[in-house]
Amino acid sequence: MQSGGGIRSLPPPGRFLVLVQTTIAPTVPAASATGFTSLALHPRLLEAIAAEGYQDPTPIQAKAIPPALEGHDILGIAQTGTGKTAAFALPILHALLARLPADARPQPGRRPSVLVLSPTRELAAQIGQSFATYGRRTPIRGAVIFGGVGQGPQVDAIRRGVDVLVATPGRLIDLMEQRLVDLRGIDQFVLDEADRMLDMGFIEPIRRIVGALPVKRRTMLFSATMPREIERLAEQLLDSPTKVSVAPAATTVERIAQRLIHVQKASKLALLLHLFDVEPIDRALIFTRTKHGADRLAKQLRAASIGSEAIHGNRSQGQRLKALEAFRSGRSPILVATDIAARGLDIDGITHVFNFDLPMEPEAYVHRIGRTARAGASGIAISFCDETERGLLRDIERTIRLEIPRGELPSSLPRPPKPAEPSREERPERSSGRGGGPRGGGRRGGGRPPKNGRPAEAKHDSRPPEHRSTAPSASAAKPANPRGGRRTAWRPFDKSRAMQAR
Repeated sequence: MQSGGGIRSLPPPGRFLVLVQTTIAPTVPAASATGFTSLALHPRLLEAIAAEGYQDPTPIQAKAIPPALEGHDILGIAQTGTGKTAAFALPILHALLARLPADARPQPGRRPSVLVLSPTRELAAQIGQSFATYGRRTPIRGAVIFGGVGQGPQVDAIRRGVDVLVATPGRLIDLMEQRLVDLRGIDQFVLDEADRMLDMGFIEPIRRIVGALPVKRRTMLFSATMPREIERLAEQLLDSPTKVSVAPAATTVERIAQRLIHVQKASKLALLLHLFDVEPIDRALIFTRTKHGADRLAKQLRAASIGSEAIHGNRSQGQRLKALEAFRSGRSPILVATDIAARGLDIDGITHVFNFDLPMEPEAYVHRIGRTARAGASGIAISFCDETERGLLRDIERTIRLEIPRGELPSSLPRPPKPAEPSREERPERSSGRGGGPRGGGRRGGGRPPKNGRPAEAKHDSRPPEHRSTAPSASAAKPANPRGGRRTAWRPFDKSRAMQAR
């Protein structure tokens, strides 16, 4: 499936948007000579597919769509970025259109007949985009509901009547408890990113939601990996499913050039800035392990004249949407994120993924680097490994069954500064229980500060203002970046500019 190359915006919660261009899956070798026409999809869907410029289904789509059109339950195993969304969206839309009259119009107040569960807000919004894009020439309507925002617009959209409901488990249960959503009409159910659902602790909410669905329904479960827990869940949810798989679990995309550099933790920022100078980076996604680390790194990059935004679970939905839109549009070509963005983030043109910190879960490595090499492009994934992360590296390489090629640490990279030995005056004082001396709480070396709040050594400058020095002290002058000096504003790589430089 070939990309239309458009820049997309996340739809506001509570309704689908009709978009001009979107990307659902990367380009892969054609599954058949006749492309999507061989799948016997509804003519309106084929028109929408052609309008997007897609020609051939991806392997997961070619394998999953035919049995789904026949009404079978589907168990799909495919790594991230392979077009799983279209693999279930197209047969669902086909089934809805098959039972509608040719001149049907949206009926207000109707209950949803399709439920798609997603682990994150971002992925839910992108699934909604896919349904809106393929269903633009149909009377089918849908809503996207998730937490972090007010429920009013979402409830209004449901009351107006929807066919497809895309939801995260938490917000859906909230609306179920308030009796604001009726799931008794659901006859098609999709559980997307099932392994991620389990990782996030959604197993009990999933069981509760499934318990509210009709027993007679068609279910499709998609997952990037197949641990034993997912197998047990599939056995509970699926009825004689057709299993489709296009890649072994936890394998990496071949079009991604992977590299790993051993570096001291204190030198990671300097190494990252060096790579920004030498790598042809157009748009990059940088992963950190913690929310605080993401905020800190984004701030450090901005201080080095590199435009960047941070996204993580502590950000409000509005802040996350704003950061994503800045990243999509190119206003901020660098996005620093925690694993919240490892799945469901489908943005074209990401040339580089940096693992500033290695992930705690080895499977997350696959999903992180899968954010590049999308829409038929190639990509580069560079990981940093410090002395405390060697165990995580062994787990990752054991999981992906591959030794990540090693890169050399640049010789020009400055060594991290050693912690300064505190002077005698700066060392913490130990109270000896005696008064008067530096160790006893006296004024000269320690003890309580003066009542006026001014340090003991600070003296009033009685000179006139024009004779006072305003120059900052040497200790207060900090370099603009870890390598010292002042960086010029970083710009994304421009091929034409590089050719002229030659």
